[in-house]
Amino acid sequence: MDDETRGAATYRPVPLPDWHELSLEAMLAGAEAFLGEVRRRHSVRDFAARPVPRAIVETCIRAAGTAPNGANHQPWHFVVVGDPARKQAIRTAAEAEERAFYAGRAGADWLGALAPLGTDPDKGFLEAAPWLIAIFGARRSRSADGVLRKNYYVPESVSIATGFLILGLHRAGLATLTHTPAPMGFLNEICGRPPEEKPYVLLVTGYPAAGATVPAHALVKKPVEEIATFL
Repeated sequence: MDDETRGAATYRPVPLPDWHELSLEAMLAGAEAFLGEVRRRHSVRDFAARPVPRAIVETCIRAAGTAPNGANHQPWHFVVVGDPARKQAIRTAAEAEERAFYAGRAGADWLGALAPLGTDPDKGFLEAAPWLIAIFGARRSRSADGVLRKNYYVPESVSIATGFLILGLHRAGLATLTHTPAPMGFLNEICGRPPEEKPYVLLVTGYPAAGATVPAHALVKKPVEEIATFL
């Protein structure tokens, strides 16, 4: 009998915890307040070296760990890097991939799409920011009960958890940047993760630097009529 068979859980429903109904007025006010808050979130590439307590990042990761996911296997792993030597190693490896990317691997169309954002192979923020969070997804991992199982909907689950984490860090007063050099296999070695785990995102977080800027192009958002259809 393998781990998956031994650890098969029996369905056991429990009352819905924590939920309470709001008035329609409170619901709309809450939705508007949330919209206002997320509109103040921006991807930042200029970070201050100012330290951020580990407890803040850890609490936000705990929030990310509550995200919905396939079969509740929670197939993610977050490696939080604050060590300067490791950050330097990540920057060196990432910039090597980025130089190849901008030298032509990306293709003209992709580079043209990036031009209004002003990005280039220099990724100094990988050393400037106090924390880098490498986010991995695993095809197989031990679930909360300690049993090694196959995971399902890994990209979807990791993406949702990453969204929770970004909003948690924003709510805590920090800036973030999602960085995705391709390929990112170097993160497994630097972060000490097994090869069967796939790195999905390198999330940079900290305080924005004094005088930090964002591309004007990034402030242009599609209206709701273009991003949603109500049937």
